[in-house]
Amino acid sequence: MASYDFTFTVLLLGDPSSGKEEFVHRYISPFFLDESKLTIGVDFYTKTQECIGKKVKLQFWVFGGEERFRFLLHQYCKGKNGAIIMYDITNRQSLDHLPDWTQIIREQSGEIPIILIGNKLDLEKSREVSKEEGIAIAKKYNLSAYTELSSKTGQNVEKTFTVLTEILIESYSKTYG
Repeated sequence: MASYDFTFTVLLLGDPSSGKEEFVHRYISPFFLDESKLTIGVDFYTKTQECIGKKVKLQFWVFGGEERFRFLLHQYCKGKNGAIIMYDITNRQSLDHLPDWTQIIREQSGEIPIILIGNKLDLEKSREVSKEEGIAIAKKYNLSAYTELSSKTGQNVEKTFTVLTEILIESYSKTYG
């Protein structure tokens, strides 16, 4: 029977085609899903990792980005320890729902850490949102961190989860001493 120093539940949301499923799948396995399925409502994933000398179990709730599932978001935010909002750096409109999502997360979960991730770094030549803009947006909405990555190449995927886990451990330690 496994024992963990921490178990954290993390909500992952973003517009359709922002790459949420590919991102989590790339983290859990060393492969890129070239043809992922549409998230219908919510998908659930889990992975255990070591971070700063602690054994941490991360549970991911990947929320479907389509408008028809948005009414469910309030319920899925409850009880989460952190959130990731993902957007596509080649599609400026994939940031349109960020204000609504941050508001709903904070209303339902309080001041949990929220990380903003710009995905599809492998498509740099088609970029519509600069890294500087992403950083400014994260600051504007008082988010805990900002990063860019490529689920396709794996660039910064592990690093992003390490940063997330460190932030969650720090947040938990501040809250519960």
